[in-house]
Amino acid sequence: MSLTNFRALGRSGLVVSPLALGTMTFGPGGWNADEAASREIFDAYRDAGGNFVDTADIYSGGASEELVGRFIRETGSRDDIVLATKFGFNASSSPLTGVACGGGNPHAGGAGSKNIHRALDASLTRLGTDHVDIYWMHIWDGVTPVEEIVQTLGDLVRAGKIRHYAFSDMPAWVAMKASTIASERRVPGPIAMQVEYSLVAREVEAEHFPAARDGGMGVMPWSPLAGGFLTGKYDRENTADTGRLSGANPFGDSKFTDRNWAILDTLREVAAECDCEPAQAALAWAMARPGVASTLVGARTVDQLKGNIAAASISLSDDQMSRLNNVSASTPGFTSSLASPMIRRMLYGGHEITAWGE
Repeated sequence: MSLTNFRALGRSGLVVSPLALGTMTFGPGGWNADEAASREIFDAYRDAGGNFVDTADIYSGGASEELVGRFIRETGSRDDIVLATKFGFNASSSPLTGVACGGGNPHAGGAGSKNIHRALDASLTRLGTDHVDIYWMHIWDGVTPVEEIVQTLGDLVRAGKIRHYAFSDMPAWVAMKASTIASERRVPGPIAMQVEYSLVAREVEAEHFPAARDGGMGVMPWSPLAGGFLTGKYDRENTADTGRLSGANPFGDSKFTDRNWAILDTLREVAAECDCEPAQAALAWAMARPGVASTLVGARTVDQLKGNIAAASISLSDDQMSRLNNVSASTPGFTSSLASPMIRRMLYGGHEITAWGE
């Protein structure tokens, strides 16, 4: 595998690299990469054959979009790159942008038609392009009817301002409802879902993965290294002064559990067998999971990115995948139990039945 082993993103004609370049680190900020470092990271990803670049309107207050747009123009690579950005968070009133909640414009956030049009026009200006290839709903707002979201984003596809749209951080039923509405109305529907997914965060397998498979959506994991936990840089015996894990995801010390340390132990064993770093083995596992189309990786330095890219050349054996799957398996909930082998044997006269897509 390499970054040029392209995969279709969901049930669409859009083909993407198995690793997507996340650019949340591009732009000003204490833990971000400055313009020069961001350009080096962008160039290294492109030199390795990567074609999928992901940003958002709130990253670095819009500076990430500006830098990505500039790099694409300067390299003349717009036709080669699958460019994705996001809408949803309110830049005028959001802790994510360093602004305390309260007093902001309610129509500068959410998934309503008014904000979608406002946000897209602003993003296109910062990116310096007339369209984006994927437009992500960054997070479900819990207010806007799914019908309005599908109508608005479908209209933008037909208008040519976006080529496709997709959902991030939403209940599985929201994505499934959108897919169903689009299918019944014969209008454009979502082609992917972006969710937290890693060896220590597999809860989405119960609802989101089946919904994605049935709705023709590719799964795109974010934080596949669990905010740095799966790099192996933390010590089980001494987690003092670690603060929160690296990056912008506010995990705090929530990943420091007995279960997760056991997963990390097995990951280290597998990495040693593959002569690679734990982070690379963790990424190789994520990329090999059924339903995963492209996995988001970010970096502050070129060396970090190159380490991540190396994961695309690692192929885990069936035994290694099985060991990682077993140690990291989530506790089955109600939904998972409905599709258990025992229930299927009860329903199908004792026979082992494998469902389509499994």
